[in-house]
Formats: sequence, structure tokens, C-alpha cells
Amino acid sequence: MSADPSVALRDLTFIFEGTSQSLFAGLSMHFPVGFTGIVGANGAGKTTLLKIVAGVLAPTAGAVLGSRDAVYCDQRTDAPPPDFADFLNDWDADAFELRGRLEIEYDFLERWHTLSHGERKRAQIGDALWRKPALLAIDEPTNHIDARARDLLVVSLERFTGVGLIVSHDRELLDALCCQCLWLEPPHARVIAGGYSVGREQRRLDRNTAARERSKAVREHRQLEREMARRREGAAREPIDRSKRGLSAKDHDAKGRINRARVTDGKAGAALRQLDGRSEQAKARLDATHVAKEYETGIWLPGSRSHRNVLFMLEAGELPLGDGRVLRFPQLSMQPADRIAITGPNGVGKSTLVRHILTHLNVPPQHLIEMPQEVSAPLASGVLDAARALPPDRLGHVLNMVSRLGSRPHRLLESQQPSPGEIRKLLLALGMARTPHLIMMDEPTNHLDLPSIEALESALADCPCGLQLVSHDRRFLARLVHTYWHIETDEQRNSRVIVR
Repeated sequence: MSADPSVALRDLTFIFEGTSQSLFAGLSMHFPVGFTGIVGANGAGKTTLLKIVAGVLAPTAGAVLGSRDAVYCDQRTDAPPPDFADFLNDWDADAFELRGRLEIEYDFLERWHTLSHGERKRAQIGDALWRKPALLAIDEPTNHIDARARDLLVVSLERFTGVGLIVSHDRELLDALCCQCLWLEPPHARVIAGGYSVGREQRRLDRNTAARERSKAVREHRQLEREMARRREGAAREPIDRSKRGLSAKDHDAKGRINRARVTDGKAGAALRQLDGRSEQAKARLDATHVAKEYETGIWLPGSRSHRNVLFMLEAGELPLGDGRVLRFPQLSMQPADRIAITGPNGVGKSTLVRHILTHLNVPPQHLIEMPQEVSAPLASGVLDAARALPPDRLGHVLNMVSRLGSRPHRLLESQQPSPGEIRKLLLALGMARTPHLIMMDEPTNHLDLPSIEALESALADCPCGLQLVSHDRRFLARLVHTYWHIETDEQRNSRVIVR
């Protein structure tokens, strides 16, 4: 590791090619030793900033100062790290201990494509820690992994001694690891000391204070404007009120009042000018008071219940898992109103079972919402192109749903590479228009920001159609399902489904 791992940003600006707005502009801050959480809604630029700091992307303007000894851990785990074989074959005590702590087996490389996403994520981060970089940038480290693997990962990351940047929707992880969080709210960004929970509370207090200050500034400005309008109206009448035309030559009292008014005319004008200056100052205070906009979230899924007796039926059987292992399952079926969770540790065959179910569905394709665990880059591009090609009325409906899931639609349409969270929202919004009879989601909370998870949970709770979820998120499942198909392994590492 280099002697000085400190990293800083100086006037950093980034604009995606072909877009009209900067993702962030003039961003300056310092990253100390320890972990900094990067927090914000899907599409706010978290991953982009991570890549810029790690040297994967170049900024539009500004500079990243500090060590170039950086490792970036992508959200995706399609391929093993380039030097993964060296890590597996390093029998140094640190490498050996790291592989054991993260349960990384020697044959992971040769069976990479049969590993679960959780196993790949552990391997990816283990390889990164083995390299001991000065800067470690990690994107969504707890996606796909089960509770036990998550605990192993947290312990390993706590031992990292360099500068760490972490993007995650895992509140407990951010609280456990981070000494500060950078909150992105384009075009604004702010650093708050402490983990996610501390920062969220501080932002709530600051938002309330800003809202009170803005209300006070609005009242003051309106009051001054009304007073100025009253005085201008009076000033407009003065030439008439102060004219002696038409007065009797003997009306000395009226003439005296007019003479006295004319004497004070200069003072009245000065007071009006002073009031105008106070109004301008109040307007400046009003313009300087920023209250972060809060977008309305929450969606309704217009699903309907299928009139068919079953949505699928599987006879008892087994499926190959690779490396000589199999997944055994009893007769499994799903009725139109069933709500089922498929649970179990990483690598036991949950996604394999889902893929098998998809080949036996008794549901018309137009009435199915199916969200895979990961959306490939080509599929994401195709989904975005399909949305852009929709008629204006349908596109408007879809983008409204995306907005209510917490993303800004105009940024999504301009993007050439939407974030994984944004593309999952778009997939869901497109499926909603088809009145689903069955919703199947593999790790639905992966890549989603926290408000989006809450909005999705509420929508699925109210939807009347069949629901099947694969997830490690126990809080999410507890509200949504009533039947569990739990998968566990035996001593020979074979898997079996237990219906609960």
C-alpha cells in the first residue's frame, strides 16, 4: 500500500455525452482513511462518482488528487477478477486467512459460471482485499449474499486500512463501516459525519430548519411587497392630493395642509426607497434558502387474479447444480393467489429452481412480470430502447411509475447506460401495464435505493395476483408472503426443497 492513501476531489464535474445536464458540478471534498458511504437515489451518480475516483472514468472537468493505487469492485460479477488465479494460488498467510474467512474455495475459478452471484461477490471482494490497495471502491457489496456471508464480509471490510468508498442500500452495513457519508442530490452534494442513520436524521433536521427559514423569508417578502404596493398607490395619488387647483382662495386650512405635505415629500420618497431595498434583501434571502425537493413515491400494481386453477405444477424431481451436485424437490405447485418465498443460503440452487419453473408456467407471457437477479447490459439497452419507442401516452404512464419509484425519468431517457436500479424500475413499470397474473422476482431489492424498496413493498402487498420472490431480505418477505420453499444442503452438498 502506498504511504499516503489520502484522496481528494477538486472542482469535479461530470456530464454524460449527449445529455444536457451535469450529474454533479464543482464537487470538492476529502476522503480520509476509513470508509465513506456514497448515498443517493438511483440515477443520482453514485456509481459514476465511484468509477471516477477509482480512475475507471475520466471527469468532464476538475481533478482527483491522491493515490492512483485503486481497485474498483463493480456491481456486476459476470467474469472473475483478472488476477483471481493468483489470489487462489497465493499461500501467503494473509491470502490463506482471507480465503478461509470469506469461504472462497480453490475451485471457484473453474466453476465460476455455476457459482451463485453471492459466491462471486465474496470472491470479487476477497480478491480486492488481497491486493491491499490504497483506495478500495465497492459498489453494492451485499447484493445477492445471504446473512451469514454478509457477516463474513463486514468483518473482512472492517480490517481494511486504506481509503474506502462504498455504495450500498444496506443501512446496517453503512452504519457499521462508514465514518462519513456523501449524500448526492443532483446538483447538490453534502458530506455528513457518521453512518447512514446519523446522516438521515441530520438531513431531516436540516430540511425542517430550512423549511421554517424559507416560510419566514416568504412571509417577510410578501409583507414588504404589500407595504410597498400600498405606498406606491399613495404616491400615485399625491399629485392630485397636493394640488391647490379648485380650492377657494379663502380656504387657508386646506392650503396649509398641502404645503406641509409638500415639505415632507422628500422624506416619503426616501422611505419608499428604503423599503424597496429591504424588499430586495428579503428576496435575496428567499432565493438563498434551499429546501431539497421531496418527490411523491408509491405505486399501485394493477394486477388481476388468474382464472386458471394453477399457475404451474412441477412433479417431484431433481435438477443438476454442477460439480456433481443436484437439487431435489417434492411436487410443487402454485395457485392464482399464492404468495411464495424461495429462501436458502448462496449456491443451493434458488435461481436454478426459478429458471425451471419458468419453463412450466401456465400463464400467458403478456400476464407475467419476471425480473431476473441481474439484468445484462444488452438486455438493459433493449429495455430502454423499447420504452423510448412507446407511444407518448403509454410512455408517459411508464415514466410516471418510474418517478413514483424514486428515479427522475428525464435522466433515465437521456442515459445510455442506466444504473441497475433504474433498469429494474423500468422493467417493473413496463410489466405493470400488462395487468399481471404472476409476478416472479429474483432478489427484487438488489440495486434499489431505500425509498424505492419501501414503495415496491407497499405495491406488492396490495397487488391481488400471484407472487413468487427469491430474497435474503427477511423484513421484505415478512410482509409479503405466507409460504416458504426453503432450500438446504446435506453433507454431500446436495440441495433439497422443504415446504413450510
